[in-house]
Amino acid sequence: MNLTTDSGINWTVRASGGPVPDKYSPLLAAPIAATVPGEVHTDLLTAGVIPDPFDGANEGKLHWIGRTSWSYRTEFDWAPDGHAVQELVAEGLDTAATVTLNGTEIAKTWNQHRSYRFDVTALLVAERNELVIEFAGPADTADRLAEQLGLWPHTNLHPYNAIRKMASNFGWDWGPDVATVGVWKPIRIESWTGVRIDTVRPLAGLDRDHGVLDTKVALAWADGFTTDATITVEVGGTTTEMTVAAGTEEAGVSATIDHVDRWWPRGHGEQPLYDVAVAVKAGEQADDWTGRVGFRTITTDVAPDEHGGPFVLSVNGKPVFVRGANWIPDDAFVTRLDRSTYERSITDAVDADMNLLRVWGGGIYETDDFYDVCDELGILVWQDFLFACAAYSEDEPLRSEVEAEARQAVTRLSRHASLAVWNGNNENIWGYVEWGWRQPLAGRTWGEGYYFDLLPKIVAELDPRTPYSQGSPYSYDHFIHPNDERNGTMHVWDVWNRVDYSTYRDYKPRFVSEFGFQGPPAWSTLTSVVHDEPLDPYGEQMLVHQKAFEGNLKLERGLGDHLPLWKNIDDWHWTTQLNQARAVAYGVEHWRSLFPLNTGTIVWQLNDNWPVISWAAVDGHGHRKPLWFALKHAYADRLLTVQPRENGLVVAGHNDTDEAWSTSITVARRSTSAGGAVLAQETFALEVGPRSAVLNSLPESITKAGSETTEYIEVRGADGSAAYWYFVEDTSLRLAGDAYTASVAAVDGGYDVTVTATALAKDLALFPDRLDPAAKVDSCLITLSAGESHTFHVTGASAPNAVGVPVLRSANDLVA
Repeated sequence: MNLTTDSGINWTVRASGGPVPDKYSPLLAAPIAATVPGEVHTDLLTAGVIPDPFDGANEGKLHWIGRTSWSYRTEFDWAPDGHAVQELVAEGLDTAATVTLNGTEIAKTWNQHRSYRFDVTALLVAERNELVIEFAGPADTADRLAEQLGLWPHTNLHPYNAIRKMASNFGWDWGPDVATVGVWKPIRIESWTGVRIDTVRPLAGLDRDHGVLDTKVALAWADGFTTDATITVEVGGTTTEMTVAAGTEEAGVSATIDHVDRWWPRGHGEQPLYDVAVAVKAGEQADDWTGRVGFRTITTDVAPDEHGGPFVLSVNGKPVFVRGANWIPDDAFVTRLDRSTYERSITDAVDADMNLLRVWGGGIYETDDFYDVCDELGILVWQDFLFACAAYSEDEPLRSEVEAEARQAVTRLSRHASLAVWNGNNENIWGYVEWGWRQPLAGRTWGEGYYFDLLPKIVAELDPRTPYSQGSPYSYDHFIHPNDERNGTMHVWDVWNRVDYSTYRDYKPRFVSEFGFQGPPAWSTLTSVVHDEPLDPYGEQMLVHQKAFEGNLKLERGLGDHLPLWKNIDDWHWTTQLNQARAVAYGVEHWRSLFPLNTGTIVWQLNDNWPVISWAAVDGHGHRKPLWFALKHAYADRLLTVQPRENGLVVAGHNDTDEAWSTSITVARRSTSAGGAVLAQETFALEVGPRSAVLNSLPESITKAGSETTEYIEVRGADGSAAYWYFVEDTSLRLAGDAYTASVAAVDGGYDVTVTATALAKDLALFPDRLDPAAKVDSCLITLSAGESHTFHVTGASAPNAVGVPVLRSANDLVA
């Protein structure tokens, strides 16, 4: 019996204690309607009690919600159904909760990341049953636990490491402080007799061309039930049975399927998935489970080599060059997410030629919808355990909660073909080594036992087919700094925080699992929540939507010599978006040119959880920022880029496909001025083998400029590939302000904007959302040499009469 709102069960919520401001007290004098699954913020918003927490400066005005206790209540009728056992199953309670049924307290919980099952057989009554779930204010609870258990070092304001709750819910340097409570996952009464399936772990692997499915079935038995049970597993047309004695807690059923089609990440093959049906029958009692698996093997290679230590992820024995992004919860209020929202956001990764998403440790174990979509679309999942940027006590009662949630998470997610890595934590090993934690810890535990003992043992026991990594970053050796570029995985954060993005070229990392640069969201997204008059980077509401420490100062400093300081708010928006895109692409292209020394990058970050100035490639309203388009280019299957080496410039070609790349390359040194005269030109054949890279040196006739401020290098492949090199930064480059013309034509579903260049037009970008927030554009950051044209296709909006600044932008209009 489902106890959710969409099943017709009515819930209410009321403030049961805490600092409710006087202005809200009359609105909360009586309980309000609640949605289950849901969160109190969205309930209050739906009831009209509070304004939108994302709008203006509302976030700070609503912090009282996270310090208030909330009581959820429902009544439901129940009638005996002949089963011997009735259990209340709560898949997710957020977070410090007291659960009472018909006046009897049945549990206290304080872990958002796990599910609960309570026997309520003796408590249910015919007709009206009352279920009350009291949630303590999460911000106050975290403070109280930190006082009781001791304060462990952490980032940001709240001691989120004292409670097993989504860390970023307490605010992050890209996210709002909206500490929620609520029944955030489904809740139900489950009735059964004799035996039921508790959990199923169908672990799919390969033995040459055969699929091997090792299915672990955990069973629960009613007291006194003594009938043996038959377990049946069906997959790929193969049915396997086994009989187990009554009381057996877990059974393993192995099946071999002839000639299965292998599951591959996108770019390496198809993603066939096989239905799995598990049934248990004991006399007249029966239960079943269904799911899907993909047959593949995944390994990581971190064995030392002549350069240090690699991080190589292989699927079905084939190394995969990782083109990925970090993933944060896709909405600050995660219960608003569903299958369609996950599909939309994961498609952002697919369309940018990504093949991996890293589920970051300050968020949540995502719903099955997320992993199902990744299975279907061929996106590998790097799954952090939920520890981020903090030290964590290994003492009770926290340790038991950590173990319980980890066991549940591994059990639930292990079946997914997309699951590629279990990762112990985000930056905590690095934090212990370098962030000054040892003195305040004074010898206390900090999480090492989780990352090096408990979690790897759980993975080895429950999901031995999936690799485990102790942390990110990590060098896979206790005696090497965890963020050493020569070994394992690296996070590069001196860029953005302290130094110019040209510093990326100083690094030769084996694998980069975090790096990034900030930029504002789309104009329509920003102005939907920021209403400062006049609009200014340092306006009150703008700063509410800039969470990074000294974020706006870093945006300004990050321009360096690359771009001039803005003259107005329109230029601020375009300049900082452009600089973000260039910075990240600069790093990706450099590191790809190092292949095979470097085996992948995971940019911070793909998505936002609200409208904010951040590192995201796609903003909180789903608009793809210029960064997204830069990533689409830099993450292309075949990348052409010009890079400096000790002996001069080279054209680097990285071919991340199974087919050889062969094309004719024309390189030209050209004038930036009208006409774009070709000053020197050479051709050569580019030959790049499958999954490999080459470097081709450029001749001095191309690389030696007569005038560095008025010349550039253009690289063109006969297959349409292109790359550019500039001898000076844009602040010194002579770019014409009248380098292009634009025309608009209405088409079905939108309009086309065709831009034709008469001189070098650099980084052309169209922002149709400035005319209509629903408008989307298909391309961005287009560079045209004199005589070339490009058509931007816009969907979801009516055609304007003409476009110009600030809708159509380029680097030219910033520096001309």
